[in-house]
Amino acid sequence: MASPRHVLILGGHGKVAQILTPLLLKRSWTVTSVIHTQEQVPDVERLGAGLPGRLSVLVRSIEGVDSQEKAASILDEVNPDYVAWSAGAGGKYGAEGTFRIDRDAAIHFINAAASKTSITRFLLVSYVGSRRRAAPWWSASEWEDYSKNINHGALATYHQAKIAADEVLYEVSKKSPTLVGIDLRPGTLTETPKANVTLGKTKTVKGSVSRGTVAHVTDALLATDGIKSGWIDLLEGDADIDEAVTAVVRDGVDAAEGEDIYYKYA
Repeated sequence: MASPRHVLILGGHGKVAQILTPLLLKRSWTVTSVIHTQEQVPDVERLGAGLPGRLSVLVRSIEGVDSQEKAASILDEVNPDYVAWSAGAGGKYGAEGTFRIDRDAAIHFINAAASKTSITRFLLVSYVGSRRRAAPWWSASEWEDYSKNINHGALATYHQAKIAADEVLYEVSKKSPTLVGIDLRPGTLTETPKANVTLGKTKTVKGSVSRGTVAHVTDALLATDGIKSGWIDLLEGDADIDEAVTAVVRDGVDAAEGEDIYYKYA
């Protein structure tokens, strides 16, 4: 497993991030959690109580990161080894806000991280349907229904924002000699307890997974040696999380297969 690291969590007050933070601290790692308002500070500071790692809370507006230079200034301030992106507009600010945070700010942080050789992993939480065509192992009819109703329906703006960020992370990390880009792509998020998983290439695009499971998988991916850049899909399933992560890393699974960007770097 990886030696102690300093992880910058972007979107530290989110539900997944609040579960992830103590998991990383239990490893005696350092965590800097970036949150949006001073009022959120006590909620996040509580997460470090009694744990061996060191927690810092940084109040900064990710929404205001409208350039690579602004993203780089936060990275310089924190000086992390790893970055975990768990931020998002959450539909609160309309289409403009979704593009501003989920696409533009994410891309600025990705590019800024890639410019710093000291940052060696960038984990971006996306979603399983964030792709331009069906994965070759999925049912074409299921994808057609999902794409119509979700990617071009209920989540049309979100899909445009996330696929843009996903593809930038993929391309930047494939070109970088130092940055590993991990794109974790869960299904519909639930509040159910942590559970076993299907990880890597899921049999279907439709499915759910709890936020707690996403946090535990994120923790395991960040702590596992030898991981390479790629897309990793995640649904609830039958496999133990640690065993599933070990298998994905060992086999070099990349769920971007089927996308044009995959074949560009295959």
